[in-house]
Amino acid sequence: MGAKRTYLDHNATSPLRPEARAAMLAAIDQGGNASSVHAEGRAARQVIETARAQLASALGCLPQMITFTSGGTEANNIAVKGAAVDRLIVSATEHPAVMAAAETSGTPVQRVPVDGNGVIDLEALQAALAGGEGRALVSVMLANNETGVIQPIAEVGRLAVQHGAISHCDAVQALGKVPVRFAVLGADMLTFSAHKLGGPQGVGALVVRDGLALEPLTHGGGQELRRRPGTENTPGIAGFGAAVAVAEKESKIKDLRDAFESELQALAPDVVIFAKGAQRLPNTCCFAIPGMTAELALMSLDLDGVAVSSGSACSSGKVAASHVLTAMGVEDELAACAMRVSLGWNTAQQDIEQAIQALRRIVDRHKNSAAA
Repeated sequence: MGAKRTYLDHNATSPLRPEARAAMLAAIDQGGNASSVHAEGRAARQVIETARAQLASALGCLPQMITFTSGGTEANNIAVKGAAVDRLIVSATEHPAVMAAAETSGTPVQRVPVDGNGVIDLEALQAALAGGEGRALVSVMLANNETGVIQPIAEVGRLAVQHGAISHCDAVQALGKVPVRFAVLGADMLTFSAHKLGGPQGVGALVVRDGLALEPLTHGGGQELRRRPGTENTPGIAGFGAAVAVAEKESKIKDLRDAFESELQALAPDVVIFAKGAQRLPNTCCFAIPGMTAELALMSLDLDGVAVSSGSACSSGKVAASHVLTAMGVEDELAACAMRVSLGWNTAQQDIEQAIQALRRIVDRHKNSAAA
């Protein structure tokens, strides 16, 4: 049996929590279609409604506001394409799921710039809202998947209300890491994905305020208030609810992340930690060591038993500058060196130590190569 690997890519997907696994296995063993009226169907329906209540409790919203989906991407597409609006306004650092949904919607799209820390320019957003005709939908993510930057969503929501716009917030990366309360954020719609907090892959949720009409992307059934027809993924939903119920917002994660960054700066004084001056998720560090390309560093780390990322998992395999870092004004040469470490519910001090040791070996080899 090989040595234990160090997994620090929770923003891509977080390992399944034991509570989620147990809930899923129980739902699989139980069976039943939640749309059926017999006992087995009613039992499956109860599983789904329990998970809906668990998510509603975490978010401080009504259970009937929650629509379960196949993941964050589908939830984002329903939100962006389903609202009856005349124009779309998105931040320049949105996840590709939102960007692509907007660009393929057939509705005019305007991108709002961010500052050097990746925080949306609220004055530019206000100008965009005031400068166009017709009703707008504004989509700004709560926390960036690459840098961890947290956006001022409450202010975005207030601006949207002032201009009669609808607001959507991709909160996929935030749930389970920072408090996410529907009323506090003030958005009309929120989207989530279970596997980012230790739930299963292939299930997500869209939360919609009461009274907001949305056109479904698909048709053929009355499930999920007709917003997402089709037989529900009962085991996946059960796992989602269980993961949400036990997700902890612990200071331990931030302490471990901060310790990693301190050790990183000690071994590579020229390291650039992106958006360090902004409010970030407590689990995320996006950094670059100038001259050391991420592509080679990631392969070396992987061979050394450490899993990290160069950015969004949705963009893996693509040799291109991150659109997030580009929007922040980062030069392509430095962006090509960007790596992301993201901690999660099962990260321990030993994982941080192993990652630093592996990085130290890579940095030493890089220095020796440059000096040769």
